[in-house]
Amino acid sequence: MASSQEKIAVYNLADLKNTSDDAIPNYLNSLKFKQSHHLTDVRLALGYTAFAISAACFMWDYKFGFESTKHYSAVAVTLYTILNGALTFWIWAKEKGIVYVGTAPSGETISIATSTKKNTPVYNLSITIQPPSKSANRQQSQTITLARPFADWFDSAGRFIAPPFQAVLATAIPAVGRLDPKRVASSPAPAPSSSSDSKYTPEMLDALAAATAADATGADAGGQGAGGKKGGKRRKAQ
Repeated sequence: MASSQEKIAVYNLADLKNTSDDAIPNYLNSLKFKQSHHLTDVRLALGYTAFAISAACFMWDYKFGFESTKHYSAVAVTLYTILNGALTFWIWAKEKGIVYVGTAPSGETISIATSTKKNTPVYNLSITIQPPSKSANRQQSQTITLARPFADWFDSAGRFIAPPFQAVLATAIPAVGRLDPKRVASSPAPAPSSSSDSKYTPEMLDALAAATAADATGADAGGQGAGGKKGGKRRKAQ
C-alpha cells in the first residue's frame, strides 16, 4: 500500500515521529529482518514488577492495616524506588531513543535510534550496523546519521506515504538496499541544514510551534490533575 488511510495532525511533532517510528519495524520485518524485543522486554519487566509491588502494598495495607504491615510497606517502597531508578537508567542509558533492533538475513544487526528537536519538523536517525558474528570485522560497527524533513513522506492532509520513507532506509542501509533494491535512490538527498530547507512554510512552522506548546501545557495540566499519573498509548517525541 502506497499510503496510509489514517490521518494525523501535521503540526503535531509527536504524532509525526511516532507514526514514522512505527513504520520502521513494519517495513524491515516485511523484508525478513528478525526483530529483537530485548530492550522492550526489560523495560516492561521493570515497569510491571514495580507496579505489582505497589499494588500488593496497597492490598495488604487495605486488608490488614498500616500498623501490622508497615515494615513490609517500607521494604516495598524501597524496592519500588530501586526498580523505578533502574527503569529510568535503562531508558536513558541503554535504550537511548532506539526504536528498532533487528538482524538481516545476511547476518548484520541493525539498531535504529530516532529523535526530533523542539519545533523542528525534521526526523533524525542514528543507524548502527554491526557485522555478522562470524565476520572477521565483528568489532568494527558502523554508525550512519540522517536528518530528513517529515514532509518528505507525509502529505498535506497528514497521510503517511510509505515509498519515500522506505527509500530513505533502503538507500542509507546496505542490508536493506540489497533486499529491496527498487527503493534505493541513485543519489541520496542532502540532509537539511535548517527547518527552512523542508517543505514546511513559515505559517506551518508557526502552527507546529503552537501545537507543541499546547501539547506540553495540556500534558502538565493532565499530570497535575491526575496525581502525576504516567502512561499513554503513544510514545513522546525524543
